[in-house]
Formats: sequence, C-alpha cells, structure tokens
Amino acid sequence: MTGVKELAYVVYEVSSLSDWEHFGVDLMGMQLTGKTADGFALRTDEKAYRWLVRQGPADDLAASGYEVDSDAALDEIAGRLASAGVEVTEGDAALAASRRVDRILVTADPMGNRLELVTGFADADGPFRSDVLLGEFVTGSGGAGHQVLLSKGVARETYLEFYEKLLGFRISDIIVEEVAPGVVADLIFLRCNPRHHSVAFGDMPHPKRTHHFMIEVTDVRDVGTAYDRCMDAGQPFEMTLGMHPNDHMFSFYVQTPSGFSVEYGWGGLLVDDDTWEVKTLDRLHSWGHRPPEVVAGLLAQAGKAED
Repeated sequence: MTGVKELAYVVYEVSSLSDWEHFGVDLMGMQLTGKTADGFALRTDEKAYRWLVRQGPADDLAASGYEVDSDAALDEIAGRLASAGVEVTEGDAALAASRRVDRILVTADPMGNRLELVTGFADADGPFRSDVLLGEFVTGSGGAGHQVLLSKGVARETYLEFYEKLLGFRISDIIVEEVAPGVVADLIFLRCNPRHHSVAFGDMPHPKRTHHFMIEVTDVRDVGTAYDRCMDAGQPFEMTLGMHPNDHMFSFYVQTPSGFSVEYGWGGLLVDDDTWEVKTLDRLHSWGHRPPEVVAGLLAQAGKAED
C-alpha cells in the first residue's frame, strides 16, 4: 500500500523565540535559517529546514509534515482519507511556499494533531553547517527523526486505523511498564521507513500534545558534548543518559524552553521489514534514563550513609 515515506518536518508554536534560538543552535547544534520577526527555521541536514519555530502561546506541537513520493501517491492517500470520512484539504500556493514544498494536503489525526502531507520538500541553497557538532545528524531515508505524541484518551484501535490503514505505517513494537504505583506507560511505536519508529503514541499523563522529538547523531561523542552543553547552560533534563530496549538508542532527554523534551541520541536500530517481529516489552529503558530528581535522591542517600 502506498503510504508516507518519512517525517519531513515539525512546526512548533513557542512563547520565547530567543530561548528557542539558543536551545536549538547553541545546545542542540542545529543551523539557524529563515529568521523573521515571528519565527525562524532550524536545519539538521541538506533540507531547507527540519523544524519551523513560530511565535505563539501554545508552547507545543503545531503541525507534523510527512513527505510522500509523488503526486499520484498523495492523491491515493487523500482518496483513502476521504473515503474513511476524514477531512482533507489542498493547501494553497502560499502555504506550500512557506513550507518549501511543491504540494501540500492538510488533515488531522484522531487526537486532533495537524498533519501536512507533502511532495517535493526542498533542499537548502547551501550545505549544512554546525558550529558544535563533531559528526552529523542522522536523517536521509529515515527522515528528520521521531516524535512521541500523547493519545489523549483516544482508543488505540482508532488511531491505528488512521495511521496504519490510511497513512501506511507499520507497527514496530509495544512497551507497557508500570512506571509508578498505579501509573502505566503504554506506548506503541510505528515506522514508515527503516528507522525503528517515526512516531509513537503513549497513554500517559502529560500536558502537551508531544512528549518529545528525537534527533540522532552519527558520532557518539556528540551525545556527550551536547549533554555537557545542556548541563553547563542549566537546561533542565528530563532523563539522564541511558538506552532503550526496542530501538537501542543511546540518549538523554532535555527539556525544551516550551516544556516538552528533545531526545538526543546515537546508534538507533534500523528495521528490516522481511525479518522484523513485533514484540511487547515490559520496560522503557535497558539502563539509565533516570529522572534527575531520582539521581539527586540517590546522591543524598549516599551522602547520609557516609556521614
């Protein structure tokens, strides 16, 4: 079945452009581009951008852009959406130009997340450059990275009907873990290319539409240097260094100025569709990924023991 091929870009509405510029460029190592009075774009590779940051009060995800191979494929997906009773509209020339794409369709998933289905996502005019990276960001056929969104009480079968049957995603695996007494994290991970997942959905308490966006690097040293930059800048961490059991990503989680997080990782697993088996795992982390307050508590206990 024809489906989307990659997560091409994300759009965020943020309350502090200056904080976000510092976060994206100085701490994450992205390249600033397209700066205007109401926002800017961030590059991580040869594409015109991967993140669009726009001024606004939401401090949350505003749109996800998924690229499709061709106009014919886009029409086929639009037909499936319409037949399923999902509203889909053709974006005008101004919207297409602002997103640097040839064509754009706009729809929404069952949680109300705005999706933009596009063709012809443009390359930048010049090469990507970062002042702090030792290696590069991992994009290519895997797209910009992955994001974890909140299911907001929508039944799993409802949003899987949308993402699997209408957009062509495949399930990679499921993780169910009781992370605190009476609090269960229940996540399902979906892919549309060899990257283990481009989107995942979690049934867990969180005030935002998005829990995090993952950016991956080619050089493991960049995970360490980014960790140090965030620590030195006093940027709040959500989780310390650690590794996931499903996509094998070695990473840490740091909070953006808007309150959701970025996972900064290395070594993500690529899926072979011919041999992959869907599994349900019982833990989110193989090791590490501890909340800073837990680490602080352990250190305090160790200090008391020494006394």
